[in-house]
Amino acid sequence: MSSTGFLTKKGVRRSWYLYDWANSAFSTTVISLFIGPYLTSIAENSADAAGMISLWGFEMRPGSLYPYAISFSVFMQVFLLPIVGGIADRIKSRNGLLAVFAYIGSISTICLYFVKDGRFALGAFLLIVANISFGAALVVANSYIQDLASPDKRDAVSSRGWASGYAGGGLLLLLNLILYAGYESFGVTQAEAVRISLMSAGIWWALFTIVTVRGLRTLNRPVGAVGSEALTVGFKELKTTIKDVRKYPETLKFLIAYLFYNDGIQTVIAISGTYAILELKLTEISLVIAILIVQVTALIGALLLAKLSDKIGAKKVILLTLLIWTLMVVITYALPAGQQNPYLAIAAGIGFVLGGSQALSRSLYSQVIPRAREAQYFSFYEISERGTSWLGTLAFGIAFGLTGSYRQSVLLIIAFFVIGGLLLLRVNIRQAITESGNPQPRVV
Repeated sequence: MSSTGFLTKKGVRRSWYLYDWANSAFSTTVISLFIGPYLTSIAENSADAAGMISLWGFEMRPGSLYPYAISFSVFMQVFLLPIVGGIADRIKSRNGLLAVFAYIGSISTICLYFVKDGRFALGAFLLIVANISFGAALVVANSYIQDLASPDKRDAVSSRGWASGYAGGGLLLLLNLILYAGYESFGVTQAEAVRISLMSAGIWWALFTIVTVRGLRTLNRPVGAVGSEALTVGFKELKTTIKDVRKYPETLKFLIAYLFYNDGIQTVIAISGTYAILELKLTEISLVIAILIVQVTALIGALLLAKLSDKIGAKKVILLTLLIWTLMVVITYALPAGQQNPYLAIAAGIGFVLGGSQALSRSLYSQVIPRAREAQYFSFYEISERGTSWLGTLAFGIAFGLTGSYRQSVLLIIAFFVIGGLLLLRVNIRQAITESGNPQPRVV
């Protein structure tokens, strides 16, 4: 082990950081901003006299197409990601597996450029493939973290990766917003500006993945499964892991805690735009500014909170961020309507704790999972992050149905942070690390 606590050369770590830079373009430009409204508009223009569309034999309203596509892709990940994790833990060329899913995802994203003139079915198919591939590639990428740094440097490595993601995703988003806002001066229509932006996210993802795949070659295993053998091994490893998971009760407790507080985080992200427009009576321009502010403050938060975790431990910092998340929700409840600046201030605060809570959760989880099964356990982590992220939004929807008020309903989100925080308090991190057979860090 290096005296610095890093297990690889700086160039290898930079290659790994760059994958967050690469794939965040999909999260920001495609998922967060453009694809939902654009795919819905394509579907609306294709609706019949009754206002319905038909997708693969299913009748639905155009507004349901995007959430159905996302929900189906997440549902499929629940079954596919653990298998991907099993393969990644035993395959010889792990960077090759990362490349396969990254390029399936990025090429599908590039092909979104061709979604026009009633091709909503093509758009839904490409979105489903891209989102499944995004999750699968992330499982493989996250499995490298134990190979990159000693326990005492995991927080720093994970946070630099997240910061890189916010920087890359934010930069491309800014460029695409410039194109979208001034589409006439660029000689394109508004729809063409959206399609170019979607395509650019795929190109960005593909180009920077090249650097990642090349840089991680040194971490390939000297011996491992290849070809069809890798798929067989993946299923066998999954069966073994499911049997053995009961050996790590504290790790399971962490995953359950993460499920709750991450659901709160994802709900805030999901409903913030709706809340701003319908409850606070703000404009779409305010939302765009808020998204860019979040990208910047999340980058800063990821780096600064990593330094704090080096002093007091990742668990304490995550608990602190959950306290701040709760405070942000309470302040959001009291925000005055029609005033942009208080909303932007909240966006800055949310971005700051968003970066730290996500980065440190990933690094802390890497401490409590068994060596040589990193990818399988990160598949469970990814499922906890994405596969159950509908719980908070469902609860919010039910609360709105009962109260008829977005402002009152937003308070329900606090429960997810409180429950997640209380469960995290009960997790004995050092015991979890010991159960997993990993070396103890200086602070947790």
